[in-house]
Amino acid sequence: MYKAPLQDRYRRRLNYLRVSVTDRCNLRCVYCVPRETIPRMSHLEILRYEEILRIIRIGVSLGITKIRITGGEPLVRKDLLPFLEQLTHLEGLTDIALTTNGVLLQDYLKPLQAAGIKRLNISLDSLRRDRFAELTGSDRFDRVWAAIEAAHGMGFNPIKLNVVAMRDINDDEFHDLAALTRTRPYHVRFIEYMPMGNPNLPGDPYMSNDEVRQRLEQKDILEPVPRSGNDGPAQRFRYPGAPGEVGFISPLSHHFCDTCNRLRLTAGGKLRPCLLSNQEFDLITPLRAGASDAELSAIFIEGARLKPMAHGLIAGGQKVDARMSSIGG
Repeated sequence: MYKAPLQDRYRRRLNYLRVSVTDRCNLRCVYCVPRETIPRMSHLEILRYEEILRIIRIGVSLGITKIRITGGEPLVRKDLLPFLEQLTHLEGLTDIALTTNGVLLQDYLKPLQAAGIKRLNISLDSLRRDRFAELTGSDRFDRVWAAIEAAHGMGFNPIKLNVVAMRDINDDEFHDLAALTRTRPYHVRFIEYMPMGNPNLPGDPYMSNDEVRQRLEQKDILEPVPRSGNDGPAQRFRYPGAPGEVGFISPLSHHFCDTCNRLRLTAGGKLRPCLLSNQEFDLITPLRAGASDAELSAIFIEGARLKPMAHGLIAGGQKVDARMSSIGG
């Protein structure tokens, strides 16, 4: 088996694989769900768990050490927990996290912990119940907040709360969201709105994280947090004396392409070297046609090699055709 780390043409080592296990979701977030109705993928079109595990094992043999399980909403897929138990026992993985909208999370916390999941990323674009319902299409804020607090009480760490920053939509809540880090060890991360598909939003809600940070620092200074070896793209800060962190993920205003270490496996079995690119490499077809591990490894290696240097998108410019729900963000 090929043992050298995955590396692209620009000498970036790729050790992080984000895995979408389903395109289905129990919310309809305005920046994710398109205006037009798009049929969901059939069960036959979605990778089976054993197929995902095989692809991940191949990835690990090539140098993947970090996995993030995403969707859609991963907790809506049947039999996710046995899959996670197998995943957490794979030798070579040092970091396994789950991204969720939190609606079903409270019922799954104990079995997730038993399966070996310690790290959670939870979407939370508003602290207002009415606005949460408006943004997601469902009045579930109380369930999500209860799950966040329960996860904290059970020792999940870190708990990252992802906020899509949107002008004239939730920008009046940025101070309240960041203030959560003053009393809890949460990592509140502001993510720039990205032009994916055909979202159900009027106008252009984009605002740069430079502006978000400027607004936050009108009330109190943010101190930089030293980076660690396993950090992602977030610029990390902390209010003086606060147990939590405030992070900024800025794919458009300060893209981090030169240090990007990510590949993505879509729910439909495509290897996607860049989120903000339409380039994909088919794994599901050769896998189901009986391809060997060596043949699948070659696709993996070629996909990594051809990862673009930069996505080239700017605010208000080109859009990516694919839906976030099937890629996993």
